[in-house]
Amino acid sequence: TFKEALQKGIRSMEMGSDESFWDGAEMKDLVHIREKLTTPTQERLMAVRSALHAGMEPDEITTLSRIDPWFIEKIQEILRCEASLAAHRAETLTDAALREAKRDGFSDRRIARLTGCTEEEIRKRRIQAGILPAYKQVDTCGAEFEAQTPYLYSTYEVESEAPPTARRKVMILGSGPNRIGQGIEFDYCCCQAAFALREEGYESLMVNCNPETVSTDYDTSDRLYFEPLTLEDVLSVVGREKPDGVIVQFGGQTPLNLAMALKKEGVPILGTSPDSIDLAEDRKRFASLARELGVNVPAWGTAFTTEDALAVATQIGYPVLVRPSYVLGGRAMMVAYDETQLLAYAGEAARVSPGHPVFLDRFLEDAFEVDVDAIGDGTSVVIGGIMQHIEEAGIHSGDSFCVLPPFKISKHHQDLMRDQTRRLGKALQVKGLMNVQFAIKDSVLYVLEVNPRASRTIPFVSKATGVPLARLAAKVQVGRTLEELGLTQEPALPAVFVKGVVFPFLRFPGVEPVLGPEMKSTGEVMGISPSFGHAFAKAQMACGQPLPAAGRVFVSVNDYDKESVVPIARGFAEMGFRLLATSGTANRLAREGLVVEMVYKVNEGRPNIVDRILNGEIDLILNTTLGRESHFDEMSIRRTATTRNVPCITTLSGGAAAVEGIRALKREGLEVAPLQSYHAPWGAIRPPS
Repeated sequence: TFKEALQKGIRSMEMGSDESFWDGAEMKDLVHIREKLTTPTQERLMAVRSALHAGMEPDEITTLSRIDPWFIEKIQEILRCEASLAAHRAETLTDAALREAKRDGFSDRRIARLTGCTEEEIRKRRIQAGILPAYKQVDTCGAEFEAQTPYLYSTYEVESEAPPTARRKVMILGSGPNRIGQGIEFDYCCCQAAFALREEGYESLMVNCNPETVSTDYDTSDRLYFEPLTLEDVLSVVGREKPDGVIVQFGGQTPLNLAMALKKEGVPILGTSPDSIDLAEDRKRFASLARELGVNVPAWGTAFTTEDALAVATQIGYPVLVRPSYVLGGRAMMVAYDETQLLAYAGEAARVSPGHPVFLDRFLEDAFEVDVDAIGDGTSVVIGGIMQHIEEAGIHSGDSFCVLPPFKISKHHQDLMRDQTRRLGKALQVKGLMNVQFAIKDSVLYVLEVNPRASRTIPFVSKATGVPLARLAAKVQVGRTLEELGLTQEPALPAVFVKGVVFPFLRFPGVEPVLGPEMKSTGEVMGISPSFGHAFAKAQMACGQPLPAAGRVFVSVNDYDKESVVPIARGFAEMGFRLLATSGTANRLAREGLVVEMVYKVNEGRPNIVDRILNGEIDLILNTTLGRESHFDEMSIRRTATTRNVPCITTLSGGAAAVEGIRALKREGLEVAPLQSYHAPWGAIRPPS
């Protein structure tokens, strides 16, 4: 029915706790409601609900919204059922009323909230009453011939179709809806897992709700359940299929958030244990482990209230990184430079992850950041790749250009990272993939976080090394060892690989185009070349922001970077670029004999740097920031650069990369080779199992 499909769709969106999006912030003002009905936005469905609650006639809602009256009527029926449920307590709720609510698409959690009990109580009551979902199939072959891989979906009808097989089977929980911060990279991992399970003789079951993914293609897995990724829906499929185990490691944060609850219900979780996942996520437990292993972590604290947050920040010192727990993509993570910002950010973090503490970490400004991907089988850990971020520490790893192998990290620090990654992986008994984020500040190595799961860089590292890490990790999770699979040492790299990122700022004009701990990119590209400069230049081209061959370069760097920016600026000048700089940077460059035109900062006068960008007088920007005030200046510069499509580089390492890239293009031009030419097929070099 439409009612059930609508409520399942809302549940699948993960816009808060279960169907809290459907609750919305109840709109009281009729003028506001009419405005929301007239203008299509993501809040329009809530506006329809609010309008009906406020007593607005369905005809008026149709007139304002142009939504067909039939749909308004069905939404009204959902609200009537909701009101009926709210009039009950758990003890007065009849089986007939419960069945009707389930047929209208109400989740157990929603019914529990309306009747004043727990989700577990409603689930037990429903199962005892025999109110169970049936599973229907969508014929992927349109009845032309028998479908071998049908889609299945749940509905509260009587008869099920496509009964389970007696084969050995493993269930993979997908990544759910694509959104900024979580998307296709996890879908890639889920697909690789499905292919690996097939090779290992298992029937692969995929549970996912997103039609725009490869994991929901009809031929990716042996059986696809098109269901919301909630505890209730997953448990129903588990009860029907009775798999040998469930893989939660490949779908990002969505399945990870279900791991502990599934384990509590007796569902076997394959790979790294939910307790190890929690150990890495829980800051107190992880800090204790880090002390045991002799690993440095930035000063930190946890807070449940704003008073706690202020006390922790005072103790560890500003700036602080504020972040909620159990989220992906750096959602609601911000750097607070003072109490005012801290109070604002802490409240948002608490809202995003209700019931969990807010973490505060000492923010390591002006540090190098490095990502390490690895794979473990419970006893041994093999490094997959070490990627140096070209952006500064504090920029989300998904938003940072990065290079594999590192180009400015000493062998000592690389070996230290390898050692600490292996020790952390063994201590966490990782079975499958893991990612460790490091920062280097003043030659001291810090561990920022450890994620015993697939990371968004796994597709990048796999294609760079030619080693299908996600596929091998799935095989490890069903009992194979790394030695059996032929992966016993870190893969050699045949070239330099640069990961570039694509941002959606032009499509979202109101969004501040300043990078930080919260992920904002929506895509990735890869530049490949024997030299770093070439690879970086190709990545910039692929992002739609090619490096200029000539023109004007604007340079403005913080005081710490003024000495180191000199050779970069000289490199641009030697290639024929004209240099423009703000007063402090201009004076430093002029003392080195460079010809520099001084330009005003945003608040110093006109025409300032923003005016010059708007006038088309700037072809490349190198702007490094430090501290709160310079970040405000960066905001104006980056916003204008984005609208004018001017490449904007925010670190000295990025500036050096740009110089090297332009120089390589001028000297050698471009050559093209297929990715396959860099790698022998994995099967050809893998020893027989």
